[in-house]
Amino acid sequence: ARRVLRGRLRPPLSFYGFPLMLKLILRRVIVAIPTLILVSMIVFMLQKILPGDPVLTLAGEERDPAVLDYLRDKYRLNDPLPMQYAAWAGQVLQGDLGKSLRTDVPVTTLIAQKLPVTLQLAAMAMFFALLVGIPMGIVAAVRKGKPVEMGANIAALSGMSIPNFWLGIILIMVVSVQWKLLPASGYVSPAEDFWLSIKTMLMPSLVLSTAIAAYLMRHTRSAMLEALSADYVRTARAKGVSPRQVVLRHALRNALMPIVTLVTLLFGELLAGAVLTEQVFTIPGFGKLVVDAVFTRDYAVVQGVVLCVAVGFILMNLLADILYILVNPRLRHA
Repeated sequence: ARRVLRGRLRPPLSFYGFPLMLKLILRRVIVAIPTLILVSMIVFMLQKILPGDPVLTLAGEERDPAVLDYLRDKYRLNDPLPMQYAAWAGQVLQGDLGKSLRTDVPVTTLIAQKLPVTLQLAAMAMFFALLVGIPMGIVAAVRKGKPVEMGANIAALSGMSIPNFWLGIILIMVVSVQWKLLPASGYVSPAEDFWLSIKTMLMPSLVLSTAIAAYLMRHTRSAMLEALSADYVRTARAKGVSPRQVVLRHALRNALMPIVTLVTLLFGELLAGAVLTEQVFTIPGFGKLVVDAVFTRDYAVVQGVVLCVAVGFILMNLLADILYILVNPRLRHA
């Protein structure tokens, strides 16, 4: 009878936090809709404000007036801006991001070709950042006030201060030109040659991971210092628990809660912030796609890429909130 009574009094869905997560997802989706609309409007208007005319580029050297009029009518560039935006937004809602003004290839096709390249680069960069940043943060917190902490802080400050493009050029000159260990540029798909793809993306991912590893180190150190000064850690030490178990089982488990959410947000920044790294190493990814589109005034590509990046950031924020609920048991009962 007591078991039945306890089962009635404890709602299982509330225990696992499902209603809370559903409410959170719904609230985030509602907030994301006006955010996406505002972002799309800003991008659309900024493209129109930039000097130059993409039709002149498409028409070639002769620039026949009849051809110019035909191209403007084809791409609806003679319509008022609100009508152009409404037409583009209606196509986006149907899953059509338009066609490239330069290559006449659907923007969704270009994104599908370039996005896996940037995803591979971001995933490898995040792997190296986690491999270096979190252990450095733990060591710096445990060895507070010692030379190890000072060295970790200097390394983190250097990682945040050194520009990615400068570090990439130095690595190309030393590792590729002088030592001839890794390819200097280019990209090979993992489906074609897995190990050659890893070698090609190794230097770009290391360059891209330096700042991320520095941020992870600083946040891990701060979270570990707070956890090590908590009452439950002092109680564990008073009970005679070994220092390793105190750090790994008690302090680290609670310190990693904000780090998990930070990783998801930093991964979103990697997807949008790999422009310079891809340019230096000539990687045909998301960043190079948007840079080429800006120089050629390819409106449809720029708008589609920026919209995808905005959606990615929103999804990463949503994932961060969900992960925080999953790793923090106290929020499951909220």
